[in-house]
Amino acid sequence: MNKLTPDKWTPKKQTFIQGTMILLAAGVINRILGFIPRIALPRIIGAEGVGIYQLGYPFFLVLVTVITGGIPLAVAKLVSEAETENKPQNSAFVLRVSLLLTVGLGILFMALAIWLAPWVTNTILTDSRVYHTFISMSPMLVIVAVSSVYRGYFQGKQNMIPSAASSIIETIARIICTLWFAYLLLPKGVAYAAAGAMLGVMAGEFFGMLALLWQFRRERPNAVKPDKTSRSEAASRGLFSRLMGINVPVTAGKLVGSFSYLFESIVTAQSLAIAGIATSVATAQYGALQGMIIPVLLLPGALTSSLAVSLVPSLSEAAARNDRTTIHKRLNQTIRLALVTGAPFSVLMYVLAEPLCRFLYNDADIAGMLRMLAPFALFVYVQAPLQAALQALDRPGRALFNTLVSATVKLLLIWYLSSQPKYGIYGAVIAIIINSIVVAFLHGYSISRLLKYRFKLFEMVKLLCSMIITAAVTSLAYRHLPFAGLSLVQFFASAFIGAAGFLITVFALKLVTPRDVKRMPVIGRWFGNDEPKNPAA
Repeated sequence: MNKLTPDKWTPKKQTFIQGTMILLAAGVINRILGFIPRIALPRIIGAEGVGIYQLGYPFFLVLVTVITGGIPLAVAKLVSEAETENKPQNSAFVLRVSLLLTVGLGILFMALAIWLAPWVTNTILTDSRVYHTFISMSPMLVIVAVSSVYRGYFQGKQNMIPSAASSIIETIARIICTLWFAYLLLPKGVAYAAAGAMLGVMAGEFFGMLALLWQFRRERPNAVKPDKTSRSEAASRGLFSRLMGINVPVTAGKLVGSFSYLFESIVTAQSLAIAGIATSVATAQYGALQGMIIPVLLLPGALTSSLAVSLVPSLSEAAARNDRTTIHKRLNQTIRLALVTGAPFSVLMYVLAEPLCRFLYNDADIAGMLRMLAPFALFVYVQAPLQAALQALDRPGRALFNTLVSATVKLLLIWYLSSQPKYGIYGAVIAIIINSIVVAFLHGYSISRLLKYRFKLFEMVKLLCSMIITAAVTSLAYRHLPFAGLSLVQFFASAFIGAAGFLITVFALKLVTPRDVKRMPVIGRWFGNDEPKNPAA
C-alpha cells in the first residue's frame, strides 16, 4: 500500500492558539483592506455602477454555496481524522474526490450561468445591463471550487498559513484589479465598468487559488496518488458517504442563510413601503443598515471566523480520540476568546457610535442603528464558533435546524415591526438583535445537551462588569479630553483609553492571564513564551 511519507517540506502543525492567531491576523488585514474598494469604487463608477455590480451577486452566492457550501468543513474534518489515525492515504482520497466533485459542479453551473444569463438578467433582475457582469463572474465558480478544497485540506492538517496567505494575496489582487479594470472599461459605459470590477474580483480569486496550489506543491513535492488498495480501504470506511454526510447539511444551512438574506431584503423593502416610507428613503435606510452599519459591527468577526476554522480540526481530532476533556477545554478557550476580544469593540461602538459613523461615512444620522445593535454584538460573535463546534461533532443537522428557526423568526419580526410607522427601519434592527440572541442560545443549548457542557456564567458576569467599567471610562474620556476642536484626535484618544481600561480590567478580573499571553505566537516571546510542545494545546 502506498502511503504519503513526510518530507523536508512538510510543515510543523500549529497549535490551536497559533492557528487561530494566524487566521485572525489575515482576517483583520482583509477586513481593513476590504474598506478600500467600498470607498473607492463608487467614486469611479458611481452609485448606478455599484448597483449593477451588486445585482448579480445574490445568484453568485447561491451557486457558490451549492458548489462549495460544506466542502471546506468536511475536508478539514476528514483530513484531521486521517492524520490523527496516521493514514495519509485517506487524506489523499478525500482531497481527490472533493476536487472531482466541486470542479465538476463548478463547470456545470458555470455553463448553466452563461447559458441562462440573458433570461436571468432580463426577466428576474429586470436590468439587461447586468448581463456583462453576470458573464464576468461565471468563471469564478470553478476557481472558488478549487480554492475551497485546498483551504479545507490545509486546515485539516492544522496548517493555517496557506489559507491566511492566500486570502491576503486574493484581497490585495482583488482591490488592485477591481479598481483598475473598472477604470479601464469606464469609457465603454457604466455597464462595462461594473463588469470590469467583477473581472477584478475574479482575478483576485485566481491569484488566491494560485497561492494555495503553489503552497501545496511546495510542501508535498513527493506526494503520491492513492492507489487502488488505498481507495478501496477509504471507500470501505465510507469516507465518501461521510464527506457527503457533512457537506449536504452544512450546505443546506448556508443556503438557508443565503435565501434568508435575499428574502430579508425583499420583506424589509415591502414592509417599509406598507409603513408609508418612500421607496428611495426605504432603499437608503436599508442600504445604510446592511452596507454601512452591519460591516462595522462584523469587523471583530475576523476573530470569530478564525476561531471557527481552527476549532473544526481541533475538535475533530479530539473527538476521534474520544477525548472529552480536550473538547471541553477547546470550547472554553474559544468562547472566552470570542467574548473577551469582541467585548471592547461592542463597548466602543456603543459609546462612540456617532463619531465613528461621522468618521467612516460622514453621516452621524445612522449612528442610532449602530448604538442599538452594539450591546448585542457579542451574541453575533459567538455564533460562528458554536456552529463550528456542532459541525465538527457531527451535528450539522442541529446547526441547520437552529439557523432555520432563527431565520424564520427574523423574517416574521421584520414583516411585523418594519410595517409599523413607529418602528420603520428600526423594526429590522430589532429583528436582527432577536435573531442573534435566538441563534446563540439554540446553538449553546444544543452543545450543552450533546456534551453535558456547562457554560461558565461567572466569567460572563465578570465580562459584563468589565464592559460597564470600560463604557464609563470611554464616555468620560470622550467628554472631558481637551480635544474638542479636533474630533478625530478626540475619537482615537478616547478609544485608546477605553481599550487600555478594558485590558486592565480583564487582567484584574483574571479573564485573561499572563499565561494566556505567553502562549500567543510572536507576542508570547516578549513575555517568555512557555507554550507547550504538544500541538493540541
